[in-house]
Amino acid sequence: MSQREFDRTLADMASGERSMTAPERRRFLKGGLALAGAAVASTASADTRFAPPEVPPWTKSLGAGVGVNPYGSPSPHEAHVVRRTVDWLTADNIASISFTPLADLKGIITPSGVVFERYHAGVPEVHPDQHRLMIHGLVDRPLVLSMDDLMRFPSVSVIRFLECPANGGMEWRGAQMDRLQFTHGMLSCCEWTGVLLSTLLEEVGLKKDAAWILAEGADGAHMSRSIPMDKALDDAMLVYAQNGEMLRPEQGYPLRLINPGWEGNTCVKWLRRLEIGDKPWHHREETSKYTDLLADGTSREFSYEQECNSVVTSPCPEKPFKTKGKYMIEGLAWSGRGRIKHVDISVDGGANWREARFTSEIMPKALTRFALEWDWDGSPALIQSRAVDETGYVQPTYRQLREARGTNSIYHKNAIHTWKLSPNGTVSNVQFA
Repeated sequence: MSQREFDRTLADMASGERSMTAPERRRFLKGGLALAGAAVASTASADTRFAPPEVPPWTKSLGAGVGVNPYGSPSPHEAHVVRRTVDWLTADNIASISFTPLADLKGIITPSGVVFERYHAGVPEVHPDQHRLMIHGLVDRPLVLSMDDLMRFPSVSVIRFLECPANGGMEWRGAQMDRLQFTHGMLSCCEWTGVLLSTLLEEVGLKKDAAWILAEGADGAHMSRSIPMDKALDDAMLVYAQNGEMLRPEQGYPLRLINPGWEGNTCVKWLRRLEIGDKPWHHREETSKYTDLLADGTSREFSYEQECNSVVTSPCPEKPFKTKGKYMIEGLAWSGRGRIKHVDISVDGGANWREARFTSEIMPKALTRFALEWDWDGSPALIQSRAVDETGYVQPTYRQLREARGTNSIYHKNAIHTWKLSPNGTVSNVQFA
């Protein structure tokens, strides 16, 4: 594909146009449907009794009425789409993680009910009428604000991803988890609504030496992180709503910080205090934790930015192939540096690459969907994706990542991931240099 064609593809996807031409769609569907029909005919569990032109029983009676379920919930047939935990990961679930079921999600927005959880002292029960945010330190006009006060300020809404820097960290040293949910599930993407932090800093007035902000939460751990002023004045937000509703308790209700593109732990939940200072505080979560221990024994501190990353979501262990034939290899890409510019897919462990199509809108610091048509002949395959962001940063191999950072860290693992597709259609997790 030429640069002009690539740029046109980006423009088409941004405007919602289809990226596959009509003849391509017809050829793809013709081959895929023929094979799918053969697969159905050969699968004992397939039930076609209610397929057209037959009349299914649920069309022969009235359904439930309006108001039966005042707050809607997913279909019971989607009950498997839930967050899951790894029992051995932490000593107690009060300070643990649950993982987003990426393989089952569509589009780029993560439903609020399955956004990954990470706690340091459990979920506090915060009453919104009693919650207050204090802004103090090197400011001209210290403030204590209620939630009602905050909502009087101009609001903004943006779609941005949220990722724990330990996403994939269990695999940094060679562990191989058996689900996409566990290899990459400390990741979500939501619409966030709130007030730009810069708006509030303008309200309080910054003194000349103001260079850092300490954000502190109202949980039992008083989770805190030092945020440089440049980020605070750029795109940091004080968020009270997520995906069109008020924050869920596990996501920081009634107020949290969002630093788009940065480590999820900097996005302090249940936010109660912002202290303005002239230097970072070096609290526990930026010394003992959330630092990157390098091969020479030194630590990389304040490594805020989540680097360019991607993963194939179909096929994956949760989404195997049932028969050989035509498929769409699909996946997600994201970068804390901005927009995704390019994604390639390999089915032979990186020996050869093909350019994927974007199948979602391309936004900065948000998940981006990609796909590639593939005719699988039943042979074993090593499936990979490799993303490039708008700064030119290329997602590294495991070898490149380990050469740069060693094997001590569990943070910022963004190496190219490999799924092994077996002839029977099952998918397993392998590490490939």
